[in-house]
Amino acid sequence: MKKMKNKRYKEEYDEGSNLLWPSEEEDKITRNFYRDLSLLSKKIIHKKNKKSCMIKDFFRIITGKASS
Repeated sequence: MKKMKNKRYKEEYDEGSNLLWPSEEEDKITRNFYRDLSLLSKKIIHKKNKKSCMIKDFFRIITGKASS
């Protein structure tokens, strides 16, 4: 595992809440992970839609309802 450049840091507020913020490197890794996950899910959804469109087109051709 990589060494993190900046350590995590805490912010304490008067209301009593404490926030723990990630280091810059952790934040970058997390953002890249979620970006990649989002792109993957979009590709999967696109492939499913493309397959369903092909099946619908196939049945339209067979039934003669395809527009020319």
